[in-house]
Amino acid sequence: MTLSRMPEPDRAVLDRRDSIVKDLEALIGVDGVISEEEGRRAFEADALTAYRQAPLAVALPRSTEDVSKILRYCNQNGVRVVPRGAGTSLCGGALPTADSIVIGTSRMNRVIETDFINRTITVECGITNLAITDAVSAEGFFYAPDPSSQLACTVGGNVAMNSGGAHCLKYGVTTNNVLGLKMVLVDGEIVEIGGAYPDSEGYDFLALVVGSEGQFGIVTEATLKIVPKPESARPVMLGFSSCEAAGQCVAAIIGSGIIPVAIEYMDRPAIAVCEAYAKAGYPLDVEALLIVEVEGYEDETTRLLRDIVDIARSFDPQVIEASTSAEHSARIWKGRKAAFGAMGRISDYYCMDGTIPLARLPEVLSRIAQICAEHRLKVANVFHAGDGNLHPLILYNANDQDESNRAELAGAEILKLCVAVGGCLTGEHGVGIEKRDLMEVQFSPSDLAVQMRIKSVFDPGWLLNPGKVFPLSVLEASGERPAADQAA
Repeated sequence: MTLSRMPEPDRAVLDRRDSIVKDLEALIGVDGVISEEEGRRAFEADALTAYRQAPLAVALPRSTEDVSKILRYCNQNGVRVVPRGAGTSLCGGALPTADSIVIGTSRMNRVIETDFINRTITVECGITNLAITDAVSAEGFFYAPDPSSQLACTVGGNVAMNSGGAHCLKYGVTTNNVLGLKMVLVDGEIVEIGGAYPDSEGYDFLALVVGSEGQFGIVTEATLKIVPKPESARPVMLGFSSCEAAGQCVAAIIGSGIIPVAIEYMDRPAIAVCEAYAKAGYPLDVEALLIVEVEGYEDETTRLLRDIVDIARSFDPQVIEASTSAEHSARIWKGRKAAFGAMGRISDYYCMDGTIPLARLPEVLSRIAQICAEHRLKVANVFHAGDGNLHPLILYNANDQDESNRAELAGAEILKLCVAVGGCLTGEHGVGIEKRDLMEVQFSPSDLAVQMRIKSVFDPGWLLNPGKVFPLSVLEASGERPAADQAA
């Protein structure tokens, strides 16, 4: 994949590399800076591995104050900065430029405070998503957003991309679970937004910052909601003879007024791969599989599952398997949670992230298959059906440049389709470089101009996370940043 280009590096910054490295070492210590080529290569890509570029250097701060020192220095010296959590971004959100400093937050991973009475936890941005739940589970709580990468992804990256997960249907995505943030602006100023309470006075800057992909500053701490564990949580597997029937069942469940914790979808290719890997007991003779989970008191979950099964029967399911125990529930979820890793065992894949209205699900799934067939590629679908957040996995050979390009072109068509039916480009992965040049499909020139003006307020020199979110052609025309004519 080489269809997305990045800004041309600043030659003057490249020429000053040695002095910049020494200055950073003086600011945060020699052990906090990675400058040798082998070490920098470890930060050349995130999970969108088709694009790679080693940064000028890597800084590993241990505190908000360290981040402040680094940003103040970079701002004063015109050095670009790329924030990075665990590098699990699927959209190239943490891809460096050759003249940029990567600020890796992995050392900032402390739990600062837990408040079980007010149901909040304050953490540093480098803590992993799953570690937040681990920190509060003994008291009967959990952190609701659960991306598939939750074992590795950090809360800073979750905030940057407004990550979701299987359980976001009931609990919402990251923005619905953040109460307060500490953020360092490009000039080094440390600001606090929101706080440990449901609402704060003044403008709602939280809504602006969450999902801003590191364009406005670097988040270093977050105060998050924690939720009491339900008494009971039970899934049911529903297998259907067609993707259309499964899609219609999803719409009918939501239309009935029932809000499950999660509704996950897998098609036949994905079912086969996940079952071969996880041995979860998935049926191999169905075209589509839904995992629908409900929670609450024991009698409540029993009633809800009964109602969901009654709704599903209208669409002639071939398989109905409701969980009967905690072990059974874990087995049902095992294959879905392992889906992306399982798929990686058999093929390289390009994971998409468009969202659509639920009513359009059957036709969109059909069109996705057509698009991939037209590009001579296979596709498997694993996604959050309850909120219409699609994750088509386009299978291709990364060592074949022609296949790589066809995969990227097919992905662009799928995202355009999502917008055309009333959806949007991204549900939880972010824009990054992957969807950057498609922003003009979803937003008018006036829309983009407003967004860029807001970016300029926070980052006048456009030093933060360069080459992401905003189409380069629009930026070049506006004069907001230097011309970009280098391929990634």
